[in-house]
Amino acid sequence: MAITTSRTGAHIVGKGSETASGPGPYIMASSTLEGDRVFSSDNEDVGKIKEVMLDVECGKIAYAVMSCGGILGIGDKLLALPWAALTLDTTHKCFVLNVTSKHIKNAPGFDKDHWPAMADIGWATTLHEYYGARAHWEDEPVAQTGPAQSPRRPEPPEAGGVKL
Repeated sequence: MAITTSRTGAHIVGKGSETASGPGPYIMASSTLEGDRVFSSDNEDVGKIKEVMLDVECGKIAYAVMSCGGILGIGDKLLALPWAALTLDTTHKCFVLNVTSKHIKNAPGFDKDHWPAMADIGWATTLHEYYGARAHWEDEPVAQTGPAQSPRRPEPPEAGGVKL
């Protein structure tokens, strides 16, 4: 079962900030995270980070795409992991996902030729609930709209037909 968290960003643990010679671990290039191993909460190696997906309008990281299974990238399954479901372990230079390896094996995934519509609110909500993670758009400021200036929460961005 996933642990619900109120944060929308990845948690950082370890001694990496004490030994880092560059800007990390609080501000990092996404390319430095790609290829990092991902471990489950029960310490199983479950895959590696393939992509870091940005919510361009919000200016936040939305998901990490993890590759698991397969051999040399052939036949691998891709999983979209809510960024808040991850912890960056700077000591071991890996990520830890907040669920067990069994939970990950049953996770909804996709293949490299059939990506989901990640901006779809229904898909995104289901995914965040599966991992017990707070959605990255939930902390957005309340927007003022209409003549009465009634507040409303902004909707997650649309992909505009662009294949992610």
